[in-house]
Amino acid sequence: MSIVTVQLGQCGNQIGFEVFDALFNDSHCPGGLCSKRENEAYQASCKERFFSEEENGVPVARAVLVDMERKVISQTLSKAARSGRWKYGQHSCFCQKQGSGNNWAYGYSVHGPRHKESIMNLIQKEVEKCDSLSGFFIIMSMAGGTGSGLGAFVTQNLQDQYSSALKMNHIIWPYGTGEVIVQNYNSILTLSHLYRSSDALLVHENDAVHKICAKLMNIKQISFCDINQVLAHQLGSVFQPTYSREGSFHYRRNPLGDLMENLVPHPEFKMLGVRNIPQMSENSLAYSTFTWAGLLKHLRQMLISNAKMEEGIDWQVRPPLSGLPPLGKMSVNKETHFNTSIANLVILRGKDVHSADVGAFKDPALYTSWLEPVHAFNVWKTQRAFRKYEKSAALVSNSQSLVKPLDMIVGKAWNMFASRAYLHQYTKFGIEEEDFLDSFTLLEQVIASYCNL
Repeated sequence: MSIVTVQLGQCGNQIGFEVFDALFNDSHCPGGLCSKRENEAYQASCKERFFSEEENGVPVARAVLVDMERKVISQTLSKAARSGRWKYGQHSCFCQKQGSGNNWAYGYSVHGPRHKESIMNLIQKEVEKCDSLSGFFIIMSMAGGTGSGLGAFVTQNLQDQYSSALKMNHIIWPYGTGEVIVQNYNSILTLSHLYRSSDALLVHENDAVHKICAKLMNIKQISFCDINQVLAHQLGSVFQPTYSREGSFHYRRNPLGDLMENLVPHPEFKMLGVRNIPQMSENSLAYSTFTWAGLLKHLRQMLISNAKMEEGIDWQVRPPLSGLPPLGKMSVNKETHFNTSIANLVILRGKDVHSADVGAFKDPALYTSWLEPVHAFNVWKTQRAFRKYEKSAALVSNSQSLVKPLDMIVGKAWNMFASRAYLHQYTKFGIEEEDFLDSFTLLEQVIASYCNL
């Protein structure tokens, strides 16, 4: 089954390119530590999901590119074409001459309705090329105007037009000290609208990815390109094919459906995060060896202590003893808090993968009391290595990890709203105070639900 990717705004288009490039490079990586036949099956499965074939033999990304300014889309198209390995479709882009000026209301209320027909027609053409549609993967930022406002509008229309297809939004959480003065307004409006129309929100925080670039990748001058390559690596480690079940050598057919089934057991809880281990520069990789026991021990501690990378994990955080009541519900302000999960999916790739023991992730103390570990935890495996890592593990988690950043963004937005700062920029495009209040109410409810796990 195929996934149609919708890349929105500058951020969405730049990340989208890196994601397709990472997927293609990995699936055509020589060796992959598996047999030729297995490698070919892996390639075919990746291609079915993310690429369609052109007559001249160059795979074409199953993607629609949308931005209100031409520059980034032109750069993205030529970058893909220059690679010579894959490209975007000739008629898969929509751009205009005027952006959204970092105003969510302009993207949502002006660009959205004005260009709805053109954008939805492009998406429909892409859908028609799929033998079978798994769903939509929508890449967007939360802080600007086009990705966030138009992104929320497009997601809503996808929900109306393709109600039975799954929608996963990949959201880039802005830097805490971002340069867009209204980023907190844009963020709460984006999140509240997506909570109503999307099936899952896969979140990456810019601050966390920046730290990975600095500490794990040893990059001195960090660019957006560096950040996007780390994001693409993490997304690839989730979306590349895995076996459909233990002992099987057939790859999963419905990646989005399987992800949602495993990770979103209730529509009140749909915020997902990704952790990945190991992640390092190619120079370091050549001198490193890993065991499954070591990788999984670190990954579990990253989960329960809410660390985004293996460096600087707090090893003091422990699960509450099974059978004992927790010492009270989560407080948003507590510094070191045990990170309770609703659901976790561990994805293992590489050598001796069938010997990896994931028993520690089945501890009931890791999960909310209303879900048994048998329903809350899943593991996917493949012997095919990911990129140049002999062994690697990814963890997609639906947990309390985003409560603190969400609470901070809501708090900052509320302070601005209470003093009525910049509201006129939104009301003149039809977003009323009532819309803001609805967004605050919905997100406060989300925070309360996660805190009460």
